[in-house]
This record gives sequence, C-alpha cells and structure tokens, in this order.
Amino acid sequence: MEEKDGVYFLKKALDPAKDQSYVLYSMTQEQLSMTLFPLGELRKEETRAIAESAGFLNAAKPDSQDICFVPDGKYAEMIERYTGQRSEPGDYIDESGKVLGRHKGLIRYTVGQHKGLGIPFEEKMYVLRLDADRNEVVLGPSEALFQTTAETENFHWISGKAPMGPIRCKAKVRYRHTEQPATATPLENGGVRIIFDEPQRAITPGQAAVLYDGDVVLGGGVICKA
Repeated sequence: MEEKDGVYFLKKALDPAKDQSYVLYSMTQEQLSMTLFPLGELRKEETRAIAESAGFLNAAKPDSQDICFVPDGKYAEMIERYTGQRSEPGDYIDESGKVLGRHKGLIRYTVGQHKGLGIPFEEKMYVLRLDADRNEVVLGPSEALFQTTAETENFHWISGKAPMGPIRCKAKVRYRHTEQPATATPLENGGVRIIFDEPQRAITPGQAAVLYDGDVVLGGGVICKA
C-alpha cells in the first residue's frame, strides 16, 4: 500500500505466489488509510525465518491448500447444509441444446471443469456455462471456453473515481489467472467492459475481474457476462 497526495494506492505484494491483492479490490480509501500490510514487502521464506527466530510454534506449518472453513473439501455438501436447500439434478446439454445426460446439481460444477462429469464422451468435454434458470450444464470442447470480453457490474475503483473513457491496463478474471493486457471501458450502469488483447480461458460469471496498472490495483467488479 502507498499514499501520494492524499490518495491511497493498493499494490501487489512482493511475493507473487502469496499476493492477495486480487481479493482486496473492494477496499475503500477510508479502509486503506487505516490498514497496514506488514508482510507485503517480504517473501514467504523471509516471514517464516522471522517467525522461527521469534520462537513461533507454527513457523514451519505447511500452507493450507483447502478452503479454510471446508477442511474435508466437500464444499457442495457444506453449501447444502448451510442453505438448507438441495442442488437438484438436471440435464447436461451441448451448445445446440441436445441433451447429453444428467448432472448432479449445479453447485458441483464450475466453468472450465473437465473431471468429475460422471459420463464418458467420445471427445473431451468441458463445462462452458451454468444455466441456473433451466438447471442445465452446457458442455463443449476446450476451444469453446476462450473468449475476449468480460462485463462486470458494480465496479469499484479504489481511487474513488472512474476514468472518463477507455484505459489500457492488465486484468485477471480469477485468483490464479495471470493478469493479461486489456482495454477497460467504464459503462453508464457502473460496470466495466473488459476486452482482452487475446482470448482468455473460462471467463466465469460470479468471479471477480480485477484491473492492474503495473503493481497498482485499479479496482474490480463481479463478472456478470462473458
């Protein structure tokens, strides 16, 4: 984090493997003014060395690989318990609408998924879209996952001000996605349309799209359309 002329800038961490800026895009100027990131300029091995020298028992604790509140990895069952609602089975369809089989409930699938479909196909099939209204999972080949445009809603600009027109930047559409060159255009409804220079795989509604100018996080919003 950095402050200049009264404006606070959220920046990426020094350690790219542990950078959390993607999930912090919604921070406001007020929040940033009262926030410290003491580990932002340290790599993980340096942090562990400091913890070891201070005698912390968890200095060598392995990194968590699961969702912290779903230690058994069964997130679908957790959602059903939490909501009290069962995710009902429905149809797998292809892009033409042809029924290919039955799925086990929409919450068990994500765009780009290939494994765990439960049905053998002559060619590899991937989840292209989830249609909640019709309770359908749309399947297709890998090349159908690549798109150039993502549209977001309720975009949050960290500076507090949206640019007056299109800007060149880099964007990422999920946590493990490497940010890619793009043009971002603010929309009248408060969203942003992002057009990538090259097609990107599995742009997914519900995920966040976050914009970067070098190490500086410009802001982000939830993808509503790809």
